[in-house]
Amino acid sequence: MRAIAVLPAASWNTSAAVDSVLLDHDHRHRRRIVLHTQSGAELLLDLPQAARLRDGDGLALEGGGIVVVCATPEPLLEIDAHPAASLMRIAWHLGNRHVPVQVLDRRLRIRADHVLADMVKQLGGHVVEIDAAFDPEAGAYAESHDHRDDDQH
Repeated sequence: MRAIAVLPAASWNTSAAVDSVLLDHDHRHRRRIVLHTQSGAELLLDLPQAARLRDGDGLALEGGGIVVVCATPEPLLEIDAHPAASLMRIAWHLGNRHVPVQVLDRRLRIRADHVLADMVKQLGGHVVEIDAAFDPEAGAYAESHDHRDDDQH
């Protein structure tokens, strides 16, 4: 199978899905790579340019059909803080350390790291260890299709 285009989640008919690939965050920014689907088939991702793949995106196959991108749950820290200014301060400190951060409604997610968890607690934040799909911000200059609804994770 050869995937030649990315279809943003919710923009395609899920009944066209013929298989799925399970990828963690580090493996969801690609242009060309051989992947193995959940059914064990080999899939060549062959895009004209690198793309940021997100949970629910479809990989359009040459000749028809779609393979669904599924984000692998990863060990994460979910962070909240009250008041909101404390959460903003925590976000600033994480950004200052160039830590990838997923921004949700009134909370942040980062990869599990005990040193960062301690820093967050010292800054007045609350930390909960979770396993979830990780979809951090791409950065101010990154090109991506932004179709997520953060409260649906």
